[in-house]
Amino acid sequence: MASFRDKVRNEVIRDRVGVAPIEEKLTQHRLRWFVHVQRRPPEAPVRNGVLERVDNVKRGRGRPKLTWDESVKRDLKDWNISKEIALDRSAWRLAINVPEPYLFLSGFISSLPQLAWEKRLC
Repeated sequence: MASFRDKVRNEVIRDRVGVAPIEEKLTQHRLRWFVHVQRRPPEAPVRNGVLERVDNVKRGRGRPKLTWDESVKRDLKDWNISKEIALDRSAWRLAINVPEPYLFLSGFISSLPQLAWEKRLC
């Protein structure tokens, strides 16, 4: 049984359990929402700017906050995806898919508590 004193890094635990990196999953969800917004009709509140930030408000000093639009543009550039494929659902789904590394080992993952119990008995 691992304890805090073992100082096992989160990346090592995620690799053992088989979970995709959090950053990639967050990007995937953000891009999925982006396509949802893009597919809405132009008169929808999300599309026509009702939910947009008001630009005439005085902003504080320092670096401006990262907006949702800017983060989506950065994600599209980082993942080398164009906005044009957003209307093709199957192509978009393939483009933003972040596979779980060990989905085929679902039987192994469900047996982890049993393995931990057997290790205690030894």
